[in-house]
Amino acid sequence: MSRLTPLAVPLILALAACGQGNAPNKAGDDGRPAAKPARVATDAEKASLLAALPAPYNAGDLANGRRVFARCRSCHTIGQDGPDLAGPNLYGVFGRKAGDRPRFNYSNVMRTSEFTWDAEKLDHWLQNPKTFLPGNKMNYPGLPDATDRRDVIAFLKVETGYKPQTPAAPAS
Repeated sequence: MSRLTPLAVPLILALAACGQGNAPNKAGDDGRPAAKPARVATDAEKASLLAALPAPYNAGDLANGRRVFARCRSCHTIGQDGPDLAGPNLYGVFGRKAGDRPRFNYSNVMRTSEFTWDAEKLDHWLQNPKTFLPGNKMNYPGLPDATDRRDVIAFLKVETGYKPQTPAAPAS
C-alpha cells in the first residue's frame, strides 16, 4: 500500500466534491437557477391520459409515436422548459397560437398565421408542412402514413403537458 503525502488527502477530497450537482438551487452555466427535474409520468398515468384523448388519438400507440418522433428530435425538444433547437420546443404546443413561442425565430408566415395548434392542424402540418403553410422554414418532407401521424400526435399529447378538456358540471 502506498503512502499519501499530507497534501494528497485534501486534494483527493476536493476533487471528490467536484461535480456534485445535487446542491439545491445550483446555478446553471448561464447564471440562472438550474431547472427542477421534470416529473416523469408513470406508465399507468400515460395510459390514463391516452384513454382520455378524443378519438382517434385515444387508440394511438405511444411506443410507435415515440419511434416516429425520433425523426423530429434533431430539431425539437418536448420537455417542460426544454431548449429550442432548429425548431421550437413543443411542450405546451396544443392550444398555443402558431408562431407564438417566445424567443423562437419563426418565419414571417408562421409568426403572422392566425391559427392555434390542435390535433387536426398538427395532423395536416405533419402530412406536408410545405403545402399546409407555404413559406414556412421547416425543412421536413412530411409524414405520409396516417397511423404514424395519429401515434406521434397521441405521444405528443401525453408527453407535452396536454390536459384533456373535462366536461363542465351541469348547473344545479
